Amino acid sequence: MRSLFPRGFELVYDNYNALAIGYGPSERAGQAILSIAGYPKWVTLFFLHGKSLADPHGLLSGAGSRVRSVRLDDAAQLGNTRIAQLIARALAPHRAALLAAPPLATIVKSVSAKQRERRPPAAVPSSQRLKQATRER
Repeated sequence: MRSLFPRGFELVYDNYNALAIGYGPSERAGQAILSIAGYPKWVTLFFLHGKSLADPHGLLSGAGSRVRSVRLDDAAQLGNTRIAQLIARALAPHRAALLAAPPLATIVKSVSAKQRERRPPAAVPSSQRLKQATRER
């Protein structure tokens, strides 16, 4: 993502559910263009103006008033031609603002005191789950 944004701001939100990083031409979250959020089992690429984005291959999901997303199974998908085209279309209207922005700066906007486990839970054999449940009673 940083290679796409040599200029602008990388806004980090360490939230309860995910580690989210937004990219845009200013420090204001409302001006972010793209964000990426890491969850325990997947990563989602968010297009913050996705509703108005042309998506001829139907890759975007979501039904909100503005944001659309693509779930990524691995980092290599960012190099997928169709996803790269979506990213290029998302950046195009913001090109001038990004060129006028300072070199990329990272700002930690928030860190949640309470967070979910970031790693997928390990598979626990059913016999061990039964023992744990019995002990908790």
